[in-house]
Amino acid sequence: MRGMAIMMLITLMMDGVLPTHVLGKSKELVPVSETIEFDKIKKVLRKDRLGTEVAKKKAVRSVKKKKRKEKKIGRYDIPSVESFWSFFSEYWLIKNATVLKWDFKKPDYGLESSFREFLETMGIYEVRFKILLVNSPDVTHFALPSNPNEYIFLLSVPFIRTLDLSKLEISLLLFEDYLRIQNGFFKDYVSVAGMNEFIGGNFYQKSFNSKLMNTVSSRYDDLIFDKGFSFKQQFKVTENMNQMLRSSSKLWNSYYLMIGKIDNLVKTNILYQKYLKIYPSPELQLSWLRPEKKKVL
Repeated sequence: MRGMAIMMLITLMMDGVLPTHVLGKSKELVPVSETIEFDKIKKVLRKDRLGTEVAKKKAVRSVKKKKRKEKKIGRYDIPSVESFWSFFSEYWLIKNATVLKWDFKKPDYGLESSFREFLETMGIYEVRFKILLVNSPDVTHFALPSNPNEYIFLLSVPFIRTLDLSKLEISLLLFEDYLRIQNGFFKDYVSVAGMNEFIGGNFYQKSFNSKLMNTVSSRYDDLIFDKGFSFKQQFKVTENMNQMLRSSSKLWNSYYLMIGKIDNLVKTNILYQKYLKIYPSPELQLSWLRPEKKKVL
């Protein structure tokens, strides 16, 4: 600031605004040149410029240091609630790649386009999904939670080939799984205490809660491979399907016949007897769907 004031003074003198003499202490006119030492002015200006540059460099270094720290801390971020389920479902798929056998050469069945058309027929739009074909009978079909309004569907190629399912029947099967996710059955089962606080957090310079992650992963395994859904949950999904397909005899009949195919398969093929543990029970589903006979008076 002092340097700027001196520069302004010199400029005013050169422009003739200020007189070339000023009053001294004795109120006598004293030549300005005798009161201003120009070498000192140069040093002050130089010092001011250097000070400004130093301040700028310090500010730049401070910003860079802050960004580096934020980036470092960000590496320890736990996915937010919007992306956690996608992250964890994909983690689980990678972890179980050898069991599911999804990494194999497969033909393009055109299932994505046929299922999207089916959803639109049901009045459901702007849903994102991935259909992951697996080369194993251990998981016949299943839906995993993902990002908001997004789903991951597992579908066994040996299963659909053995049943010789059409694209429509496959869409109906996937739609059942979609309704299970919509009803919250999956998240309700795999969620554990402390999960809400864990999701979206950060473990920089803190211990990572690996126990919680392992518990969630175990619950994924338990639900998909062993426990499956309850009779009550299966009944609710079957009722949902019945209500939504009732307006189209083609869709309802296709669903009914598909359940019949599955019922026959699990009763005759030992590879798929475990199906009843996951989806109880096709035979009961048929009875729930079958219209009650009217009594003749």
